[in-house]
Amino acid sequence: LQRTYLVHAPAGPPNGLVINLHGAGMNAQQQADLTDYNTVADRYGFVVAYPDGIDTTWADGRGASLPDRQGIDDVGFLSTLIERLGRDYGIPAGHVFVTGMSAGAFMANRLVCERADLVTAIAPVAGTLGAATPCSPSKPVSVMAVHGTADPVVPYGGGIMNGRGGTSDIVSAPALAERWREMDRCPGPLIGDPASTAEVQEMTATGCAGNTEVTLVSINGGGHTWPAGRFSLPADVVGPTSFAVNASAASAEFFAAQIS
Repeated sequence: LQRTYLVHAPAGPPNGLVINLHGAGMNAQQQADLTDYNTVADRYGFVVAYPDGIDTTWADGRGASLPDRQGIDDVGFLSTLIERLGRDYGIPAGHVFVTGMSAGAFMANRLVCERADLVTAIAPVAGTLGAATPCSPSKPVSVMAVHGTADPVVPYGGGIMNGRGGTSDIVSAPALAERWREMDRCPGPLIGDPASTAEVQEMTATGCAGNTEVTLVSINGGGHTWPAGRFSLPADVVGPTSFAVNASAASAEFFAAQIS
């Protein structure tokens, strides 16, 4: 298949590569517009690439999408893209990161479950992992997951979701963060204030294997949106967009912190 993607490169020598994956029903340009990631990429010296999924979605392992049902090898596509851009732009080893919205977040998780050797950190937004999707990463990966507690599309508490292509069974945001904590062999639990009523609540485990860390950013009352994103679907469909945190700036800062 002929695959397409957009690339934005900083003016000077790049300090890293970010793969930014769109949600279902979107495309690369819409993800670039939604996240305004070019701006934060320039700030940190990152090349940022926006790939296009087949049928405007991804084979993210849940089995519901057309690419999943057709056996599209999106893990292979994204792995090849990372390797090609790494060569083209001289990306330093260990400086590759992945983020994504909704189906793109599911795809980011699936990618590192299978090809952790290529990625240092991920920042999935409003997406987790299919309950039956296998995950045995070959090395520890830092994770910053961002999820609204009132997400009407991808339930924060997991279970059955009804998305584009049909229904699927998914892991909850807290359970996936805990799973990553275990896979990264963190010495202690995710620490934060579970009783906090603040709009943005962070639970973090640090000192994990390979100097990795795991953070769950919960947006209390947040919907199925990119926090501080430049547009979203109507609030009666996806819920409210939070501006208490900027998901693009926060994820880029998180990625930069993983560079040794």
